[in-house]
Amino acid sequence: MTGIFNVMNTTPLPSSSFNRRPALWVACALALAGAFAAGAQSFASAKPAVAIKRDIDPVNRGTLESASFSGVVKRVAPSVVKITTTTKAKRVAMNGQQFPGFDNPMFRQFFGGRLPEMQQPPQSGLGSGVIISADGFIATNNHVVQGADEVLVALDDGRELKAKVVGRDPQTDIAVIKVDATDLPAITFADSSKIEVGDRVLAIGNPFGIGETVTTGIVSAKGRRPGLGLDYEDFVQTDAAINPGNSGGALVDVEGRLIGINTAILSRSGGFQGVGLAVPANLVGQVVDGLVKTGKVVRGYLGVGAQDLTPTLAETLGLEAKRGALVSDVQPDSPAAKAGLKNGDVIVALNGEKIDDANRLTFSVGALAPGSKLALEVVREGKVQKLTATAAERPGAGKRGQRQELDHDEVAKSDEGVLNGVAVDDIAPQMRAQLNLPARLKGAVITNVEAGSAAAKAGLRAGDVILEINRQPVTSAQDAVKLSSAADSKKTLVRLYSRGNTLFVVVDESQNEKAAS
Repeated sequence: MTGIFNVMNTTPLPSSSFNRRPALWVACALALAGAFAAGAQSFASAKPAVAIKRDIDPVNRGTLESASFSGVVKRVAPSVVKITTTTKAKRVAMNGQQFPGFDNPMFRQFFGGRLPEMQQPPQSGLGSGVIISADGFIATNNHVVQGADEVLVALDDGRELKAKVVGRDPQTDIAVIKVDATDLPAITFADSSKIEVGDRVLAIGNPFGIGETVTTGIVSAKGRRPGLGLDYEDFVQTDAAINPGNSGGALVDVEGRLIGINTAILSRSGGFQGVGLAVPANLVGQVVDGLVKTGKVVRGYLGVGAQDLTPTLAETLGLEAKRGALVSDVQPDSPAAKAGLKNGDVIVALNGEKIDDANRLTFSVGALAPGSKLALEVVREGKVQKLTATAAERPGAGKRGQRQELDHDEVAKSDEGVLNGVAVDDIAPQMRAQLNLPARLKGAVITNVEAGSAAAKAGLRAGDVILEINRQPVTSAQDAVKLSSAADSKKTLVRLYSRGNTLFVVVDESQNEKAAS
């Protein structure tokens, strides 16, 4: 296990090569079957699917910590279980990437035109879980049980029980399994929104399968979004030691209440280096409720793509505020479109809650059930407007566009103006299919960006589609060249479609001029 981002028991995800912050799709925003503690309208009045024990009072911070946590551990440890998974042997096709030459037609003729198959041996995995109800529901990580043919749970009292997977939510890396047992020692949930940086915590799990282990540390940070590839990231960061096998285990406060499910570490060596991440307990409870009720998490839908409002973007847009979620795309016929939201709007509040960035907008929308009213406070061209939308149920996530090498001639290039070194072309049908671009998308596709140019430094890449330049629509390559040449400022606001996301970037030619001088 190598790399910077490591999800226990899984292959680490490579860090992005983009030098811009990716747009966050609120069109894929999450509406979980529960309410966030931030005061949003929620499902709180609905009967929960699992009778989770809760203690919403903040941890006692008025006294020094005790000399020993043994009392807390004795009380909580029975709620943490060891999970062993088994995947049966399977026959899989040999492909040419793994076995060079096996996809050669001369070779395949001996196998009836098909690739030969190999026997993939049985595989096993280890993880942890947390008993969340006396009647056998257990929360763990999705990556612990994903693909497993058999799941076994070892209880603190020595029993080993078969478990069935009730539901999985890859977008939060939470899963629920169930064993046929009663009177189990269920853990008590704390209100994870009330934890503070510096609070002492304990991590309990089964690292490396050696047996139940307890480590201690503090809450190092809240609201971490390290980019592990999940749609929904709001991790609690801790320096309590977490290692492979701890996945799905409990992160508890000094009173033994669950504040998170341990999920991942950030490491350059593959081992623990002081940065562990846990899914907060409030989010776990919400996901669990949806998975137990329906086997899935019903997610809400506003229908906008949004990104953080950086100081550079705020200056270019002429905005005084330096916080909010910048709307980069409004989906047709979506709740956002019906409410009157427009590209370039900055959402600064939702149902009275301040929106500091795009992630907070995702969370706030995600707190509401489909059909809920969304009172939006929006800054448009420097003026505050109030709009009302009705959250819908999120449609199935479509395949995101993937940048591929382009095999056509460049027809337009901007060597003058504010997008120097950027070559563009019209979107031909073949190119649209090649880049997997939506049918409704209009603009100029970028075929080349010169290395070291201001555009390259801003993050523009071949395969991106220019939709607007300085808030003016681009429908062709000639539009892009014309608008670039006509710009009267060295800072250019460009709206892009890039790898399935729509976002604003600022191309600053003045920085290259300063470097040259």
